[in-house]
Amino acid sequence: SQSEVKTFKQPSMATFRISAILNAKPACCNENVNQGARIRKVLAFASSAPALNASVCVRDLQVRATARGVFGGLFPRLVQRQPSSKRMHKKVRNMCTAAAAAGTSGVYDTELSKGYEAVRLASQLCQKVQRQLSGDEKQSKNDDSPVTVADYGAQAIVAWSLQRAFPDTRLRMVAEEDSTDLQGEGNASIRRRITELVNSFITKEDPTANFSEQEILDLIDLGNSPGGSEGRHWVLDPIDGTRGFVGGRQYAVCLGMIQDGEVVVGLLGCPNMPSAVMTPEDGTSAALQGIGAEGVGMCFAAQKGGGAHKGLLTAGLPSEPLLMKNTSDCTQARWMESYESRHSSHGTTEDLAKELGISSLPLRLDSQCKYGALARGDATVYLRFPPVGYREKIWDHAAGVVIVSEAGGKVTDAAGKKLQFGRGRWLDLEGGGIVAACPSLHSQLVDACVKLAA
Repeated sequence: SQSEVKTFKQPSMATFRISAILNAKPACCNENVNQGARIRKVLAFASSAPALNASVCVRDLQVRATARGVFGGLFPRLVQRQPSSKRMHKKVRNMCTAAAAAGTSGVYDTELSKGYEAVRLASQLCQKVQRQLSGDEKQSKNDDSPVTVADYGAQAIVAWSLQRAFPDTRLRMVAEEDSTDLQGEGNASIRRRITELVNSFITKEDPTANFSEQEILDLIDLGNSPGGSEGRHWVLDPIDGTRGFVGGRQYAVCLGMIQDGEVVVGLLGCPNMPSAVMTPEDGTSAALQGIGAEGVGMCFAAQKGGGAHKGLLTAGLPSEPLLMKNTSDCTQARWMESYESRHSSHGTTEDLAKELGISSLPLRLDSQCKYGALARGDATVYLRFPPVGYREKIWDHAAGVVIVSEAGGKVTDAAGKKLQFGRGRWLDLEGGGIVAACPSLHSQLVDACVKLAA
């Protein structure tokens, strides 16, 4: 019954973390429980927010908050004697959302902003190519997966953009493509096309810049970092979902940043993704018809400890906070999986859905667009179970994982283990797959995976 006082001094975006915690409230909050313990948890997590004094009276379940600096006037007095936990949750959540809208400064604000510019340029390049993709602008890799001039071009333009943004730092980037398959006289035509394409976008940003074919190849090969648990590494999938890209479906430009083995920044450029809740049709080639239309083309952004945000791809760095709803009711869940069964076993995911009592049909989408859709609430579950023997790569998940995590969700392998992004270019899993959901559903998913694997 004693009052507790917590003072936050360092500027950051920790209020978003408060929002995520409050949004992901456990089911017990619907009951008459000690709300004081929950408030203390919120205060403990917000270890660095702009000069904010918050006093909590556990006995009366009162919250009084005053703010100064960039939060001046945003935090009204919250005085409700013996409020229900639902009412308390709503009031504090509204307070946090208001603070989020005002904007704060985070540790990786610069990297997030510069990363957005790189993703924006790469997404524009991809849109141009997808509109007019021809047969001589794509190849097949050794594993029979397609690669297009847009894959190479997007990687080159992201490398250029990041080098330009951080000229005093050697760029270390773990990326999907390299120039090996572009060498030789037989590939002269595609090299020329990539060079023209990249230069057409770079010169809009810097009229003095003009790169030769070899310089473009060198930019592509900047993605050859081995990764690891030390230092800073950018992680890029220039086009995640190339089959979707070629088929006129969904795809994403995915850029993450790893600091000492932890993903701390994530950006997804989803040029064909509508701002409205996605329908099954949005996962098909019908998406091609929406290129450039109003309300089509989304960007998702997050930094560790700073929350996740969404916005239109053309509207600047995303600023609308993402807060996933937490539910434990599987019967109301909407689940997602890969569009093609070669990328994820539809049989395995269907068995899991049945085990959990999920009756809805899956939303099938290509690429890490699924992480963005999960973070903004288009679905509540994402399941991925690739073929036996397939090794996931870190660029296939890095950006999406930090976005969902900062929105209040949870992503692990099927055994419930944290995904490890500091072990090089590969992402080895236990349990054969990846599961992502709000916290209450996630624990049930992992239990179901373990049960079916037994």
